Amino acid sequence: MNAEKFAHVNFHLRSLVSVSFQFVWLSLNVWLFGKTFLLYNEGLQYYYLHQMLGLGLCISRASASVLNLNCCLVLLPMCRVLLAFLRGSQKVASKKTRRLLDKSKTFHVTCGVTIGIFSVLHVAAHLVNALNFSENYNEEFVTLNAANYRGEVRQLSFHIFVLIPGLTGVIMVLVLFLMFTASTYAIRVSNYDIFWYTHNLFFVFYMLLMLHVSGGVLKYQTNLEEHPPGCFNPNKTLRQNLTVPKAFEELFPDYTTESFPEDLPVPEPFVQNSFMRVCSEEPKFQSHFPETWFWISGPLCLYCVERLYRYIRSNKPVTITAVISHPSNVLEVRMMKDDFEARPGQYVILHCPRVSALESHPFTLTMCPTDTKATFGVHLKVVGDWTERFRDLLLLHSNQDTEILPIFQQRRYPKLYVDGPFGSPFEESLNYEVSLCVAGGIGVTPFASVLNTLLDGWKCYKLRRLYFIWVCRDIESFRWFADLLCMLHNKLWQENRPDYINIQLYLSQTDGIQKIIGEKYQALNSRLLIGRPRWKLLFDDIAKCNRRKTVGVFCCGPNKISKILHKLSNSSNSYGTRFEYNKESFS
Repeated sequence: MNAEKFAHVNFHLRSLVSVSFQFVWLSLNVWLFGKTFLLYNEGLQYYYLHQMLGLGLCISRASASVLNLNCCLVLLPMCRVLLAFLRGSQKVASKKTRRLLDKSKTFHVTCGVTIGIFSVLHVAAHLVNALNFSENYNEEFVTLNAANYRGEVRQLSFHIFVLIPGLTGVIMVLVLFLMFTASTYAIRVSNYDIFWYTHNLFFVFYMLLMLHVSGGVLKYQTNLEEHPPGCFNPNKTLRQNLTVPKAFEELFPDYTTESFPEDLPVPEPFVQNSFMRVCSEEPKFQSHFPETWFWISGPLCLYCVERLYRYIRSNKPVTITAVISHPSNVLEVRMMKDDFEARPGQYVILHCPRVSALESHPFTLTMCPTDTKATFGVHLKVVGDWTERFRDLLLLHSNQDTEILPIFQQRRYPKLYVDGPFGSPFEESLNYEVSLCVAGGIGVTPFASVLNTLLDGWKCYKLRRLYFIWVCRDIESFRWFADLLCMLHNKLWQENRPDYINIQLYLSQTDGIQKIIGEKYQALNSRLLIGRPRWKLLFDDIAKCNRRKTVGVFCCGPNKISKILHKLSNSSNSYGTRFEYNKESFS
């Protein structure tokens, strides 16, 4: 097998786990839908209900089963503490399997879209059911009917929608509509607050869901042995002064007043497979015990317990030790907190009550606490209302662009709460022998904690070569971590490992390039390139220098760069080098 075929086979192998998971999820949805559909279409206990409602009954119940499954699964990717534990504790030994945790947000979105689609199908089927209840009204089965008489369409619709199932269903549809529309990319980018507030309506949705299933409109037959569906009831026939088929004359001579016409066939419900079914009593119907509780109670309790744990863990404000204002509207906040531990690449959620009583936002750690220092920090770009108000509060008393205040002046800062840390794909960057880290603008923050960790010591990690690519629009952006890059470069030269890290800085706009020239950043000036990276040549060069090795590709930046890197990572090469793609995605 040549190198290109070897790489092609490896690509399919590492995609197998993800594809297998998708196949299992899809198969489970199809199986549940089909199983429930057949149950309500052919089940004897639903014989009379199916006679009234037809396919509307089968589709409404089958779609409800799919909704139960996905309402159960959609919460699991939001259990951040559980995901961080599974990733960090190495309980999941396989790296390929751990990478599935990086798809948690994608799986959450997939389940959400599925809920939206099948909710529409479920509502449409129930509207058909309401119509069929009215059109197929049967006086013999009063307890089974939702209608009071034939043709009761308007009053029945009104009656259903003012009851608990209908009313909660309407409100849930409205909540889902708000959540879906506010989750679109355009709204999330233009006004994140709308997305955040509407998405937290999920708790209202689940409360309504538990009430929704308690209506008991659809019933099933309980006495199948005493009353087989479609059976012949001679007592009822006598009371109603009806004739019976000739086939029953000998069995029930006392109940027959006149014979059935010879040329009239025996009705199908009376005889099946030459077996005459006789019922001894009227059918009895009963509402189902709600099954939705079994599906959502576990994940919902797990999520609530985790949120309670996170609240207890983060209820003590951190100590802000320094606030630094960087060029291009970037703010650095350094903090301390008792018993706070974090791994490079993880992120935290910041909550400042003076900025917003409810809002919280995730930020990647750019500095992690170590054995020698307890300080950790984040860099945040001021791009929205929340970050603007947060910056103004932190720099309220500052007359300079850069401010590092001593700890005894802590009273000048607003209270800040930190929830986390939580796992991210970049925790794996130190677990590859070779890693390619690509950052776009402020997307460099996940790699800053990795670089800070390597500055403390690199020999204890598996990583032996790091390609660091950073693309910025303006020259001032490189100053966010210019000192860190220079210190790491000098340290590796002193330890005779100048090839450990390959730094490439790309400036897409050339205005003001002369400002970086100087002795302090001489090591970076020689690595500064104008324009954008030639990604195909870069991948070919890395593959050639690392034959038959596995290279971890990590990207945090614009979607355009991410798509290019993802495509190149999945492409085969003639050197047998494998590229495993990872992308930062806050869940």
